[in-house]
Amino acid sequence: MGNPFVWTGFGQWTHLGAAFCCALLAVWMWQRGDRTIAGGRMQVVALFITAGWCLLVAAGGAFSTAAQVGESARNLAWIATLFVMFAEDDLDQGLRPIRPVIAALAFVELMQPVLLAMRLKFEGAHAVEGMILQLSVMFRLLVAIGALVLVHNLYARSMARQRATMRWTCAALAVMWGYDLNFFTIAYLASVVPPELVAMRGAAQVALALLLAIGAVRRRAPLRFSPSRTVAFQSLSLLVIGIYLIVMVGAAQSLAWFGGGAGRLAQLAFALVTTVLCVWLLPSGRLRAWLKVTVAKHLFQHRYDYRSEWLRFTQTIGRAGNGAPPLNERLVQAIADITDSANGLLLVPGEQGEFVLGARWQWRSADVPAEALPPGAIAFFERGTFIVDLDEVRSGIDHAGEAAAVPDWLREDRNAWALVPLLHFDRMVGLVVLGRPPIARKLDWEDFDLLRVAGQQLASYLAEHAGQVALLEASRFDEFNRRIAFVMHDIKNLASQLSLLSRNAERHADNPAFRADMLVTLHNASEKLNALLARLSRYGQNGAGRTRPVPACDVLEAVAARYNGPDGQRVYVSECQDCEVLADRETLEQVLQHLVQNALDASQRDIPVFLNATIDGVFARIDVIDSGSGMSAEFVRTRLFKPFVSSKPNGFGIGAFEARELVRAMHGRLDVESREGIGSRFSVRLPLSSAATMIEAEDAGTDNNQGTRVA
Repeated sequence: MGNPFVWTGFGQWTHLGAAFCCALLAVWMWQRGDRTIAGGRMQVVALFITAGWCLLVAAGGAFSTAAQVGESARNLAWIATLFVMFAEDDLDQGLRPIRPVIAALAFVELMQPVLLAMRLKFEGAHAVEGMILQLSVMFRLLVAIGALVLVHNLYARSMARQRATMRWTCAALAVMWGYDLNFFTIAYLASVVPPELVAMRGAAQVALALLLAIGAVRRRAPLRFSPSRTVAFQSLSLLVIGIYLIVMVGAAQSLAWFGGGAGRLAQLAFALVTTVLCVWLLPSGRLRAWLKVTVAKHLFQHRYDYRSEWLRFTQTIGRAGNGAPPLNERLVQAIADITDSANGLLLVPGEQGEFVLGARWQWRSADVPAEALPPGAIAFFERGTFIVDLDEVRSGIDHAGEAAAVPDWLREDRNAWALVPLLHFDRMVGLVVLGRPPIARKLDWEDFDLLRVAGQQLASYLAEHAGQVALLEASRFDEFNRRIAFVMHDIKNLASQLSLLSRNAERHADNPAFRADMLVTLHNASEKLNALLARLSRYGQNGAGRTRPVPACDVLEAVAARYNGPDGQRVYVSECQDCEVLADRETLEQVLQHLVQNALDASQRDIPVFLNATIDGVFARIDVIDSGSGMSAEFVRTRLFKPFVSSKPNGFGIGAFEARELVRAMHGRLDVESREGIGSRFSVRLPLSSAATMIEAEDAGTDNNQGTRVA
């Protein structure tokens, strides 16, 4: 360590130089007109006070009574300067989170004269003087930490075009308070301050003046602030860490004052308790969510950082690759992340105008019925992009008639939080059900606006995806039609050749053996070819023959008997109400055989498949139930009934599509409910024979309408 007297002399000269620089800069800024700029007048005042403090330090030392009062005045002046700079946007909302911090720092700094007076009163009482000195240094540390946090926020919140000039002012204040932070930390830990650090403090004030001079030269534009949530959270964390450090140091010092074994035991207990609390609370997702909601609510004029939300939104939607989830799940996740929802559902249009489950995102427990949203409720959402707060609906609040549009299953599921319709050119292409976030809150106007815009963007993605799927399906149908045309052409040629061969064979009628053999062979081949032609031609027409009353139980027993043989029984008729349906028996058996075969393929060898038939109004419902591997909502919606898509290795992918079209041709409907890992239920709904008059009247009305249009 060098000679203390040398360092004392050096410190006097550095503080004198700092006083000269600060005073000269203040006069120059005053004459230059910077006092008319917002914050400039306060900077001039703070520079004059800093110059006066430097003179007091040079004259009487850093720890003299006058220097201590001057240091408090210097800190208060620069804190006031920060407040004025924050207030330059003239927005009360922007000042709201700053005022408490400014007030707290000013209060702590104003405690310094009180401690100084107490130290003078108890002069000579070394124990009391030591305690007061420790408190004084601790308060200086707290002011330095809080001021650095404010400086960091000031720079981070300024717009990019002001940062070129703001960085000099912020750098100057960071140098001053950063040096103070290290200065008082060493003073607290060592209980003594090396003269080298006292001397170099003057050099820090010279650096302050130089950096402020550069900033004054480059400052021209008025300041506007744009908050950054990431920086704010980091600053808040820094503030919390600083306060925690101060509390820990203060608590440790207080416990040390007790002395003896009790003090050491209390210190260990305090350290253990704080460590357990940190390990328990810091990893908590619920605590982080609460902090995020609380900070966004109280520290920002707007809840969302729209730039970061938009970047995250587009990255979620545009995620690709083998490991990426399906598009529908990404759509739900993209909008759920906005409100920090833990899960969500996507409802999409079904075959009959209703909305069905399209995708789940982290919500396997939701019990969604086959008809998730009835057709009547869709009209309400298409009248306008109305975001439904389900908590308000449950409490009886009905703003625009949304209570009638919310189905019962959403009311009963307390985890369902909000409904976001996806509208594309005034047509609803989807509905997102948002799950409740970890920290539930009331949705406000900003939530509604952002969810509305995000929903419209998602609707365009859905519409574009649907258009691409339709084009792909049309191209596949075109290819399939070309193939069928070639096949039919070849078959017709073969049928003509066989017919000609049959006629030529008649010339050899004198050969009884040849004639008999040829006639039988040709007759069988002709029948097979004609049957094949009839079946292929059925794809462009109604797939079923003429409907007539058919006993449903007889059909189920016949289908079950086909699959139950000597090696065991795998298909059971569990329930069958006595009823007759309007259907073509051969077609109905063909449909059920296909469904049963698929159920057997999806189930293990020892797990049975159940058939039942029940009466549902004017319809009979025939169910094929299995406990196999099940299917995802995405597969059911996009692949199950799509031609040329098959999960079997060599499947052509047209069986399920053909079964549905055959059921439709018999005035029925084929529905499916499935859950991965649980099983599937295929339901064939056909009209009862007692409803034949109603069906015939409907067909007659359709024919009459077509005749009128033709005429």
